Amino acid sequence: MTEEKNKSNTGGRGKTRYTPEFDEQAYNYCLLGAMDEDLARFFTISVTTLNNWKKKYHSFREAIRVGKEFADMKVAGSLYKRAIGYTYQEIISQAAKIPVKKAGMEETASEESQPDSNNSLRTVKIITREVAPDTRAQIFWLKNRQPKHWREKQEIDHTTGGEKLPVITIFELPNDGRND
Repeated sequence: MTEEKNKSNTGGRGKTRYTPEFDEQAYNYCLLGAMDEDLARFFTISVTTLNNWKKKYHSFREAIRVGKEFADMKVAGSLYKRAIGYTYQEIISQAAKIPVKKAGMEETASEESQPDSNNSLRTVKIITREVAPDTRAQIFWLKNRQPKHWREKQEIDHTTGGEKLPVITIFELPNDGRND
């Protein structure tokens, strides 16, 4: 009877709660910066169960991996742009003044004026703005990419590259036979 009981007990709590829809949910949550602990809370499971699902379900593991990598790439790209500075174009759209007739001619706000859906003129202005490089972003980037050169704590090797230094005797006690 004990053998029968042991055969039916496979360990664990039975059927898994995992469903294939979890792949997309995990991917999207990782895009928002979720870590494994966050995913476990989201799915109301333990981190151990999450790791088991990643081992057992390839598509789930890949969804998490790709989501995390894509999010990290976006952040790294933004940090890089912020570190080196960049330019962007801002489009400003304003209602134009009502056309005025002068000596039989019609004036409009500018060459860039375009009629909108109500047939009134709107002025479109494109402004190029510049964002200066950010020193904090540069420091962060360099500390992480080249820690040997940029970290605040420099480790200096005071040895001679593995060579043994000669022993220098400053003072020697007389040998009275007790130190053998």
